[in-house]
Amino acid sequence: MIDLKILREHSKELVDAAASKGVEIDIDKLLSLDRSVRSLEKEIEAIAAQKNEAGKQIATADEKDRRKMIEDMRTIDRKEEELRAELTPKQDELQDLLYRIPNPPCDDVTRDTDASHNEVIRTVGEIPAFTFAPRDHMELGDALGIIDIDRAAKVSGARFTYLKGDGALLEFALLQYGLSVIMKHGFVPVLVPHLITANSMRAMGYLEHGGHDEIYYLQKDNLYLIGTAEQAIGPMHQDEILDLSQPIRYVGFSPCYRRESGSYGKDTKGILRMHQFEKLEMFSFTTPETSDAEHELILSIEEELMQGLKLPYHVIKMVSGDLGLPAARKYDIEAWVPSQNTYRETHSTSTTTDFQTRRLNTRYRTEDGKTAIAHALNGTAFAMGRTLIAILENNQQEDGSVVIPEVLRPFMGKDMLTPKK
Repeated sequence: MIDLKILREHSKELVDAAASKGVEIDIDKLLSLDRSVRSLEKEIEAIAAQKNEAGKQIATADEKDRRKMIEDMRTIDRKEEELRAELTPKQDELQDLLYRIPNPPCDDVTRDTDASHNEVIRTVGEIPAFTFAPRDHMELGDALGIIDIDRAAKVSGARFTYLKGDGALLEFALLQYGLSVIMKHGFVPVLVPHLITANSMRAMGYLEHGGHDEIYYLQKDNLYLIGTAEQAIGPMHQDEILDLSQPIRYVGFSPCYRRESGSYGKDTKGILRMHQFEKLEMFSFTTPETSDAEHELILSIEEELMQGLKLPYHVIKMVSGDLGLPAARKYDIEAWVPSQNTYRETHSTSTTTDFQTRRLNTRYRTEDGKTAIAHALNGTAFAMGRTLIAILENNQQEDGSVVIPEVLRPFMGKDMLTPKK
């Protein structure tokens, strides 16, 4: 959520920043509502002061004056009720409009609504040169007996899967490897709730601008299934004052539930876009002064994990139009997928600055003893299904076997996956 003081003083800049994300703001309506709310609040404050003073006078007044003063107080009470009845819907409308304003992009982010202009800032690793036609992950998974989409469809419908045998073990190996790297950087492992309240999901910035289309909602319970552990970790410290002499870092493991209503074509085949998948997610709370350095740290850990797996990838810095509502800066990592002859997203990392934490009222104590709004950042460690795709396809052999990355072998107890006879 945007600080109202910033909105009043820099309204044009916020309108331009929102437009760079493809969002239009009715700034005149916002500012008019703000003025009206502030005026009503002042009137109510004046009445409160008047009632306080009258209360003191009633205590010392004689009987005749006391009766008149009490009657006057009843009139004042009715006026206050009228003002509050007028104020409450205007406050609600103002809050709703404020929640729809996206987080402005950082100064170093290119202002552009065309996602095709995202910048590749580096490419790492050699694309494998196969002497045979590479198979896709579904053909490999079927031959290895580790991916079963057909039986999952019988049980749950489209875009679900069973990972079996070495497929399940490979995911667990990724989890253990990821934790072994990430915890060295001070991240605390956490298993999160999979269902969160509407207030929590809204505070994280995922309900405005079509968010409902991608989120599973349990209407009877007014609870949302998380699409990433980030959505459950952020609200952990709602309404708290944190000690941020050092960043507070978590790494959460959870299933992720997504409708994926806008995807189609080749992305709906295999395990690239699923309604349910597992993810290992990093999340940090920092001060504004250390926020940018924390973002670079999270990106460096993502690259450390990819380089450990020896997967070819590139890093992309997103333009403003590809950031979404909460993010002020975002990097994506895309791994090479041989069967598609292109790079596909496996990781992202975003700074949301004080956008989510202002909604959550998550603060920290400054050196002078005052409180200020903390910053929050998030980053993928492993989206399991997509990482499995990259591992299977980049490490496949002509006979259909797959070489297990060396860093995963201690957790797998083997160095090769071989086709079932």
